[in-house]
Amino acid sequence: MSVRDVLLIGGSGFVGSHLVHRLAARGLNVRVPTRHRDRAKHLLVFPTVTVVEADVHSAATLPGLMDGQDAVINLVGILQGGIGSPYGAGFARAHVELPQKIIAAMQRAGIRRLLHMSALQAAMDAPSGYLRSKAAAETAVCASGLDFTMFRPSVIFGDGDAFLTMFAKLLAIAPVIPLACPDARFQPVWADDVTAAMDEALSRQEAIDQTYDLCGPKQYTLRELVAYAGEISGHRRPIIGLPSGIAYIQALAMEFVPGGPMSRDNYYSMQLPSVCATGCGLPFGRQATALEAVAPGYLRDGRWRSGNDRYRQVARR
Repeated sequence: MSVRDVLLIGGSGFVGSHLVHRLAARGLNVRVPTRHRDRAKHLLVFPTVTVVEADVHSAATLPGLMDGQDAVINLVGILQGGIGSPYGAGFARAHVELPQKIIAAMQRAGIRRLLHMSALQAAMDAPSGYLRSKAAAETAVCASGLDFTMFRPSVIFGDGDAFLTMFAKLLAIAPVIPLACPDARFQPVWADDVTAAMDEALSRQEAIDQTYDLCGPKQYTLRELVAYAGEISGHRRPIIGLPSGIAYIQALAMEFVPGGPMSRDNYYSMQLPSVCATGCGLPFGRQATALEAVAPGYLRDGRWRSGNDRYRQVARR
């Protein structure tokens, strides 16, 4: 399979920025649509990357974005999308309706290769709208007739993440951390491992019609991860695990805080362990990178580097 031109939807976000770096480093032409071009300025340092101001939710806009592309990658995902049946309005729009529009536009344009980001534990009977909406998208992708590859990661960490970095920032200002779902289990996977697998899948015939679970080498409870973020960032704090009922009330209250770190849907998602099956590893013989080998580089002593500076450095501009 020869892929030279890639439409990367969701390319201005955390994982997308890491993937742009990887694809551009080997000379691929990457088109990144975004509603607000200023939010993707950090990608303009790459000479083979084109940032296009466009609304990807517009069925009229998608065909033009796909003109001349060999493959499409969909990374769009949100963590808070409202409570409702069966998903919540935000999840339905981002995780169900958008993939359906992408599939339809690809079919009309004659583009067959699709890489799609889902989530570990996605299932139609999952407790959260987030996971149910991701499962609905998986169903649409599998029924599309396209040459797809799907990826289902646990929580993703790395420079610029919204997980460990968020906890490090909270620990820097809070004297104590009341923690919902402290025993929730995760198997964090490094962003560079995720993007390496996606990049390699573009050129591997055996990756077509496959779904890959992506996890790191070790499982942690949420309490362990928060404590580790505090240790590395230099802000150790007491962590108080909340019982289930109080955790739910905290999640409900956080929904009224703009940009709050927690919602009831997040609470429901954490009722399932975000871990891989025993023996699960990265595809294509890759070895997952340990959290402890990476996190100190961007959390140490609370010095969180600017993502924009990172990409200027790697692009030597």
